Amino acid sequence: MTSNDQPGSTRIVAGESRGSKRPRGRKIALVTALVLLIGGGAAVASTLSRGPETASAAVAGTSPAAELRLGYFGNITHAPALVGVNKGFLAKELGQTKLTTQVFNAGPAAIEALNAGAIDATYIGPNPAINSYVKSGGASVSIIAGAASGGAQLVVRPGITSAADLKGKTLASPQLGGTQDVALRAWLGKQGFKTSTDGGGDVAINPTENAQTLKLFQDGKLDGAWLPEPWASRLVLQAGAKVLVDEKDLWDGSLSGKPGEFPTTVLIVNKKFAAEHPATVQALLKGHVESVDWLNAAPAGEKATVLNAALKAAAGSALPADVIDRSLKNIVFTIDPLAGTYKKLLQDGVDAGTTKQANISGIFDLTALNAVAGKKISAQGLGKD
Repeated sequence: MTSNDQPGSTRIVAGESRGSKRPRGRKIALVTALVLLIGGGAAVASTLSRGPETASAAVAGTSPAAELRLGYFGNITHAPALVGVNKGFLAKELGQTKLTTQVFNAGPAAIEALNAGAIDATYIGPNPAINSYVKSGGASVSIIAGAASGGAQLVVRPGITSAADLKGKTLASPQLGGTQDVALRAWLGKQGFKTSTDGGGDVAINPTENAQTLKLFQDGKLDGAWLPEPWASRLVLQAGAKVLVDEKDLWDGSLSGKPGEFPTTVLIVNKKFAAEHPATVQALLKGHVESVDWLNAAPAGEKATVLNAALKAAAGSALPADVIDRSLKNIVFTIDPLAGTYKKLLQDGVDAGTTKQANISGIFDLTALNAVAGKKISAQGLGKD
């Protein structure tokens, strides 16, 4: 019962007080109902006064959602999503909650869909998640788990052998403000190059969909690209590109705890959805943990078969065995979001011109993950754990 029910009930009783001939017992019953209504309305009003998220959760009763709309990319770096959907881990844990999915090319597009209410949760790179959190003043999303570390490289034409050779060249990234786009711009800045978000500067950066990047590189219209797997491997094995920078070599382990580890993919959720449906978020995380565990235990051949079937369903085509094999060798699948790296990731976004300096304390909520995983994964002071 909501507070909107009160005025109608009040009018009924008031009408009776102006001369109704109904029996006394019925009037007493109506008065009693009014008292109960007022009490219920006051409770809802009290909930509303504590803010819209709290009110929504109270009205919804924090019940499981009827549907969970999940985003992910058709990349090997999103293998926990690919496996979770293909092998049914996510649907099994969600139970009666319907799982629907949407495939994206890069993070900013997924964030736009999440903030517009088109999806409820998504696998994504860390920088778009940071940018959304900063822009919303902390109101939009929570990072609830890690998914993958590594698997991003700057691949270039064979004639390019050093950073100095990049001056005047044209490179690609999956999307402006995406994690690889930020990494590329930040790295170029450290090499002394100026870039701009409109494609100008010492090195031109053209944000391009991954499939188009492969074709443009094959056609000689791009000099290189900073890409996630399997796209870095596809350019190397199918288009003759060479690795100039493997991003894992830029992380010495002082922030992540392990040399070479940095977050490539995390799992985030819309804060309002999480407040209204905590049981659904916990079920999603159970399926996610199962997917990561499966990836870390499955034989290579079985892993490649499942991923290829999932990629065909998500992206329309399977991959050659050598591409999958090379991709998987470059990635570590982990539920740890490596929270210690996020202040640097934020600063990289600031340096790249794609975000602004801000306090990101509170960006993590790892409480449900830790309950599901049965171990403590730290938010490193940047949220709940």
